[in-house]
Amino acid sequence: MAVGVGMSLLPSYAQVANKIVGGPKRIVFFLQNHGFAPLTCIPKGLDESCDLDGITLAEPMQALEPYKDRMHIITGLHGHHTSAGHSAYFGALGGYRGSQGVPPAGPTIDYALSQALPQTILPPLCIGMESIESMKARPTVANLTASGPNQPIFMHCDPNMLYQMLFGSIADGDIKTLYQARSNVMLDVERVAKLKAKGLPRGESERYANYVNGFRDVNGLRDKLSKMPKQLKKYAPEPDERYTAPKFETDWHDALLEIGISALQANLTNVLTIGSGCGEYFGSWKGLGVTGTGHGLGHVDQPGNDTWIKIRQYNCEMLVKTMKALEAIPEGSGSMMDNTLIVYTSNNGEKQHTDGSNWPFVLLGNAGGRFKTGQYTHMKERPINDLYTTFLHGVGAPVDRFNMNKNMADIHHSKLGPIEELLA
Repeated sequence: MAVGVGMSLLPSYAQVANKIVGGPKRIVFFLQNHGFAPLTCIPKGLDESCDLDGITLAEPMQALEPYKDRMHIITGLHGHHTSAGHSAYFGALGGYRGSQGVPPAGPTIDYALSQALPQTILPPLCIGMESIESMKARPTVANLTASGPNQPIFMHCDPNMLYQMLFGSIADGDIKTLYQARSNVMLDVERVAKLKAKGLPRGESERYANYVNGFRDVNGLRDKLSKMPKQLKKYAPEPDERYTAPKFETDWHDALLEIGISALQANLTNVLTIGSGCGEYFGSWKGLGVTGTGHGLGHVDQPGNDTWIKIRQYNCEMLVKTMKALEAIPEGSGSMMDNTLIVYTSNNGEKQHTDGSNWPFVLLGNAGGRFKTGQYTHMKERPINDLYTTFLHGVGAPVDRFNMNKNMADIHHSKLGPIEELLA
């Protein structure tokens, strides 16, 4: 039975910083697989840092044109050390070597940030988007996020199961019935799992405890959610035929995004990580009129390609939807979006079959005024780890480096501290 979050739903991890008051409150990561070619986001020939004012975004990114004053495009960072290839898997957000079947070597930046931001009951929430067949066969999958070495956090790929987990306690009809039945089963499983742990050798007992804790954390989350019905009812999405009778996989993609946004609005999570393609090298977007699927999509040069224009435009429409939804919720003297940073990138640099020599990022929002916007910055030689270090500085959890020792730093041209050009 999959508990939906890997070894632990709410894994314990030493706090990377003291909690901050005010300023940044949440971060959204959106990773599209098969790479992110720089020329899909910046005009050809632009190779020097500059203001975005007066620059017209490339066609795939046109939906973000009205938001250029709240955008920062970054190119030139590298991930040579991540073994990007088809995908860096956990290494994309961890800044270390990753590959298919290789467990995470340490915490990923989305998890580290979830521990530094004002706390919520579910840090972080991860959702994965794939073909309908894949999402039904694998309702949870772990490829991108981890709380520490050998501690993956699973993505949720089935919107019905995710809705039931987060909003089942305030649902009606069949959803409520299923939620109550699953709750009873999970309590029984936790009880039986605890009994089975007795008498195991120490090494096996420690490993087995991770699984027991997973069931405990699921049950603990259900208990916490059951105590906040007003908040859940206020922000819960309304399940419709996209959930129960999807025509295309994009119906489920849209439903998953809707649930993720609702979780942010309800303050259930402070970090939302979206894996379009689930951090792998497959994927399907038939709902956009894209006939090709899977690995072959990564063998296409993205700039000017009709298929990749459609996929990238769809991504950007999702980003705009997220921004508008957060703008609609008051927070402090402004809106939730005012205290949010959205990070758009890929799980393997600029293309498939890459050495990770150019790993573009697009930042949206300034997280309470911590990050510069309206800029294009072209970096030279520095690794993606330095950007992740900058994120931690921006949210008030400064570190010298993120997941990189001095020897590796010397090899890969990492510098101590943040990338100052990105901080306000």
